[in-house]
Amino acid sequence: MGQFIEQNESRSELQQRIAADLRAKASAKAKEEGENSSSYYNAPDGIEDAEYMKGTKVTTTLAPVWVGIVIMIFVVFGIFVYQVTR
Repeated sequence: MGQFIEQNESRSELQQRIAADLRAKASAKAKEEGENSSSYYNAPDGIEDAEYMKGTKVTTTLAPVWVGIVIMIFVVFGIFVYQVTR
């Protein structure tokens, strides 16, 4: 218990070596990644270049017509329910 109370907050030699090793590894990895890609901001965004986008097409001009038809179906169904419950 006495050793726990007298323990100060300074790092041990092993902790300092581990921290220095981790900093060196992180620095080396950052340099490696920096050399492999020109810039983070020039990286592909994952939308236009994604594999799942192949074979898809842009929405046609008839999309608003289909939305209107669906809305009309709901309106007619609502009127029908209103008339039946009346």
